[in-house]
Amino acid sequence: MRQIDEAFAARLAAGATTLCACWRFTRGDGEVFGATDHDRALAFEGVTFAPAAGLASATFESSSGLAPGRCAAEGAVSLDFVSEADIDAGVWDGARVDVWRVDWEAPEHRVMIWSGRLSEISRKGAAFSAELVSLKADLERRIGRVYSRSCDADVGDARCGVDLMDGAFRAEGVVSDAIGAQRFLASGLDGVEHAWFTGGVLTWTGGANAGRAARVLRHAGNEIELARAPRLAVAGGDAFVVTAGCDKSFAMCGARFGNRVNFRGFPHMPGPEAVLAGPAAGGNDGGRRG
Repeated sequence: MRQIDEAFAARLAAGATTLCACWRFTRGDGEVFGATDHDRALAFEGVTFAPAAGLASATFESSSGLAPGRCAAEGAVSLDFVSEADIDAGVWDGARVDVWRVDWEAPEHRVMIWSGRLSEISRKGAAFSAELVSLKADLERRIGRVYSRSCDADVGDARCGVDLMDGAFRAEGVVSDAIGAQRFLASGLDGVEHAWFTGGVLTWTGGANAGRAARVLRHAGNEIELARAPRLAVAGGDAFVVTAGCDKSFAMCGARFGNRVNFRGFPHMPGPEAVLAGPAAGGNDGGRRG
């Protein structure tokens, strides 16, 4: 339940239509920006909220349970501080958004109506669209370990221990032909075992996407398909480094990496067939099932 002070409640009860929405955007690098659907700038809590056309079309969804609420804003929304270059660079990924309902005649009278983070954002010219999720989404993080037959470490991390700098587990390549947004042919992969890099990580070292990384969905010969298309188009001559993938099974851990001693799963846990199995035909003497 939102708390509204008596003075603000009295102004609301008076029926005066002097309300507007103010949005505060806090990026991961600490930069803070403000926008409002009012026709003039407002300021409070050390932030200036500049007029931005189109914010009035934003819609909010909330839930009384633990499911995260959502917000969407789209159309000809004008936010001068959001550039296509920053979006492509990922500067706005996960930025926090706080929204207030404010009395523009007296900005000290306000109430926060929504808080969340940017999950997807795109802009083309004057058109801007954004998908946001509420802070309840942070509760969906997994805490602790899962009892599972598969490994819960990532290949190459501290818990795994595999050295991905080993030449057997990495390759340097150059794009020779882009087939689509996510697929391309590359040099530097000759002689590498089929699907060796499936599930691995490709890091761009040259080209428009230099410094960014992507998961490899499929590797076959000289062809690589990424799980997601890079932010910028892949072109011939783009250089990359790709590392071996792992399906997190006990078998691959031993066969490909010789690393079973560090396997972070429970490969010998009983499966559903053990739980559903009936009594042995010859009876049970208290030991293992015959």
